[in-house]
Amino acid sequence: MKKVVVVGGGAAGMMAALSAANNKAETILIEKNEKLGKKVYITGKGRCNVTNDCDPETFFSNVVSNPKFLYSAYYGYDCTSVMSLIEQNGCPLKTERGGRVFPVSDHSSDIIRCFSDMLKKAGVDVRLNTKATDLLIKDNSCYGIKVKTNNKEDKICADSVILATGGLSYESTGSTGDGIRWANNYGHDIKECRPALVPFETKEEWVRDLQGLSLKNVSLDMYDEKKKIYSGFGEIMFTHFGITGPLVLSASSYYAFYIAKKPETGKGIKLNLDLKNALTEEQLDKRIIRDFEKYNNKQFKNSLSDLLPSSMIPVIVRLSGIDPEKAVNLITREERHGLVKILKGLELNISKTRDFNEAIITQGGISVKSINPSTMESKQIRNLYFCGEMMDVDALTGGFNLQIAWSSGHLAGESAANNDQ
Repeated sequence: MKKVVVVGGGAAGMMAALSAANNKAETILIEKNEKLGKKVYITGKGRCNVTNDCDPETFFSNVVSNPKFLYSAYYGYDCTSVMSLIEQNGCPLKTERGGRVFPVSDHSSDIIRCFSDMLKKAGVDVRLNTKATDLLIKDNSCYGIKVKTNNKEDKICADSVILATGGLSYESTGSTGDGIRWANNYGHDIKECRPALVPFETKEEWVRDLQGLSLKNVSLDMYDEKKKIYSGFGEIMFTHFGITGPLVLSASSYYAFYIAKKPETGKGIKLNLDLKNALTEEQLDKRIIRDFEKYNNKQFKNSLSDLLPSSMIPVIVRLSGIDPEKAVNLITREERHGLVKILKGLELNISKTRDFNEAIITQGGISVKSINPSTMESKQIRNLYFCGEMMDVDALTGGFNLQIAWSSGHLAGESAANNDQ
């Protein structure tokens, strides 16, 4: 019987251990925290967006970095496989807007409990409060790991080792980049780790005046000069430092991906927000004319209450350059057109993203060129496998990143258990 050690008890690690055990390997799961799934627990705002119930084309279109690398893993264990596994083991699921899949209970703890029960049933030896400190390598082959438990150092030998130690986001959950450092020490190519699915800091100070304001049905375009990097539609929220919200988080992943290739351009990237996406410029102009007719005898600053949230009016008035005290009936056609341009293309200049403490995921990590996509085995070190967020693959929000963890973990566990080397 093969012996497999999995390091990391998050989504990818739990799936890898389960897969290895179900392929008749003696399996040990090492987790440095006091319980499994600490990051799974906080995903989806505590509800756990398990996966996305979509077709393969949709899945791959939502993978930002290296989607082709995931072909074998995903087609071998797709969203339907994950949903069937969880439901057949006592945790009913539901599908919400955009294909997002959650436990019916809306409690991520139910997903963790489901996997814990499956691991126990499969005979996996789960060792909590046990910290892996290094790999055991000889002749370019991995034969186990070094661990520390209650300050006591030990070694665990195995036929194969699977690393599922995560990236750098949410360090409090145990994602401290250990596995990425080990991989680097043993000759793997590492792509720079960057925060992704993360808020933006912007240069404009007026965003502070809008702190806490959420806007739905907004279009966002991101540009490097005239080159469009990203375009999306959804919800945004202003903060004291810049801008966040689902739409912004998606844009941030493309921002990180883009500046990784062209770091010299990172400081000149702009966002254009279309606050009135449902209207053309001509339609919006007619709408403003109607509002001006309605508030004919009012000052400009008091004429936009039907068009904008109250907290946004002073900011838009200031950006328009129109005298706030000016009577509506004295506003010129050019001034009105300028107002339309602002509402259809509110510009924000990105300073940077927030750091890993606020990032949902890590972009970068172990280069996919160092990993066999058909098995998840290292190309540098035999009998060493990788899965999950520590690899240079990432996706947008909506359950796609957890699906990457499930798919890559399942393939790594299956491959490690059946390795004949």
